Amino acid sequence: MRNEYLLGTDIGTQGTKTVLVNPDGKIISSAFSEYDVIKPKPSWAEQWPDVWVKATFDTIRDTLEKSKVKPSDIAGIALSGLYGGSGIPLDKDMKPIRPCLIWMDRRATDEVQWVKKNVDKDKIFEITGNYVDSYYGFTKMMWIKNNEPDNWKQISRFITPKDYVIYQLTGENITDFSSAGNIGGVFDLKKRTWSEEMCKVLGIPMSMLPQQIVKSADVVGKITKEASKLCGLLEGTPVVAGGIDAPVASLSAGVLEEKSHVAMAGTSICWGVVHKGQHLSPKLVSFPYVAYDDEMIYTFGGAATAGGIVRWFRDQFCVKEREAERDLNISAYRLLDEEVEDIPPGSEGLLLLPYFMGERSPIWDPDAKGTIIGLTLYHTRKHVYRAILEGVAYSLRHNIEAGLESGLELAEECIMVGGATRSPLWMKMFSDVTGYPIKTLAQNVEAPYGDALLAGVGTGVLDSYERIKDWVRFDKTIYPDKKAKKIYDQYFIEYKKAYKSLKDIMKRLGKIK
Repeated sequence: MRNEYLLGTDIGTQGTKTVLVNPDGKIISSAFSEYDVIKPKPSWAEQWPDVWVKATFDTIRDTLEKSKVKPSDIAGIALSGLYGGSGIPLDKDMKPIRPCLIWMDRRATDEVQWVKKNVDKDKIFEITGNYVDSYYGFTKMMWIKNNEPDNWKQISRFITPKDYVIYQLTGENITDFSSAGNIGGVFDLKKRTWSEEMCKVLGIPMSMLPQQIVKSADVVGKITKEASKLCGLLEGTPVVAGGIDAPVASLSAGVLEEKSHVAMAGTSICWGVVHKGQHLSPKLVSFPYVAYDDEMIYTFGGAATAGGIVRWFRDQFCVKEREAERDLNISAYRLLDEEVEDIPPGSEGLLLLPYFMGERSPIWDPDAKGTIIGLTLYHTRKHVYRAILEGVAYSLRHNIEAGLESGLELAEECIMVGGATRSPLWMKMFSDVTGYPIKTLAQNVEAPYGDALLAGVGTGVLDSYERIKDWVRFDKTIYPDKKAKKIYDQYFIEYKKAYKSLKDIMKRLGKIK
């Protein structure tokens, strides 16, 4: 089987994963590399691109070494990545000028207010299919322009995280439709290209945006001699464009039709639905899907923090669990799950608002803060951990509710992918809170699996996107418990009321110096 193995690499917010599969979708090997986010101030989040490049090269090399597959038998590789916010600002020599303001960064609040006062809401929504928030990349670009004029003068172009890595692999500077659309503000969703009108209004030169936008399954370049030495792939190996991690994760779950909805639960949650553009909403984010790019739209709601809060709790309050993980090779998260299994739904009166880095949809509030309500001397660390898991589940339900209100039709079951699916306890909570049966994959494949499919379609190893249907295997479906659902319904009502009651306090707290 020569030249038929496929590689997929997903560059995430807190780690990069590469998988190697054969044409039948069997995973041969994989590798993962973890790293951190730079948080200079509350609600700020940025990363230097060198961590993404190194993690990509390392995981490709490690995956190849584990597999024993010859580099000459690799047909191609595709890459997906975190939403890179502003993108990496580069000078004329393609050198990074400052760290990338990633999706999690919420500093561009003044720029958001300027847009709301000076740009017609209906006009920006008509052109882009999106509205305005500090989540979107165009507001982050405006922040750099307004606050770092010396850096702005040096910027030749902005490039997304995975596209920067593709540049390091191939020397080619491109982007795909999903990555371009996710920038918002300056992308014309109907015409599938940059909007000259919006670029002028917002003061972002079109020359700073990638000049070539391609489909996610397009071959965009080949591994260079220099990159070959670092990652282990042969010089000349085809590289396929890929896309934003959330829609690629949906593709990895076999989603090609309307109504199918998938929640990718990792550092954040992205819950998305595929449709033909008839149900756009300013409360949600919309851009071209990574399959059938010229006709299908991916609309999603995103909670800014999910697994990110769980990791924060582990790192800050779980010394003994981390020691057990190191010494006994037992996951700290598994130990935490076991500790809270006996606590009933609702965490015995605790309610957590999971806004630890502001919040994206549907409230779009960069000033929102993580909040625990209901603490008493009776409560323990275990109660707080369970309340974290439940709070993230409420945020998923809130986004699903916004999708239904916009007219989106949803399948009876929700598919979940991502690191959170390793926790049966959390999956049960998601089902009980939302009321949807939850389907998970037999293999925890996530976005790299969808990347491998795109690599196969792009290189011709696979004849169509539909081959993902043959690849995907589902685990057992988790059904909601009626009694637990009834309890969570009452908590969800208070969840929404709590934010409305506290949002002004949250905003004022952030301004006290």
